[in-house]
Amino acid sequence: MTVLLMSIPLVIMANNQHLLAALPSSVVEWKSVKATPTKVGEKRQFLDTPTETLENLEIHATTLNPGEFAHPAHQHPEEELMIVKEGTVEALVNGELKRVGPGSLIFQAPNKLHSIQNVGTTQATYHVLKWRTAKTAASATKP
Repeated sequence: MTVLLMSIPLVIMANNQHLLAALPSSVVEWKSVKATPTKVGEKRQFLDTPTETLENLEIHATTLNPGEFAHPAHQHPEEELMIVKEGTVEALVNGELKRVGPGSLIFQAPNKLHSIQNVGTTQATYHVLKWRTAKTAASATKP
């Protein structure tokens, strides 16, 4: 009985861990984030953490070499926002290819097939913001 009672606080703490580790207001400078080489360019991982209102907030920047795709077309239950920093990319959005440049926003709704490719002659860099909430898991079951 004692072991059971002592285990209850641990279960509560584990279930509320996201509240204890919520991201405070922050600044992350571009030059402070290490660029990790990939097969198609490079990636800078800014954040991948819970916040006070999100189960998870993931922010990174991808740089694609000319002609490269970030990865094959895919889908996931999280919503995703991309902001083009430099270069020209072509994004698959709602079954159509859209060509956009610096300053452009690309929003991908949950569970929709999408991709992004550098269609320019120089490197293309874009920021990615992806988040998960309590509703995210429910959207995974919707078509």
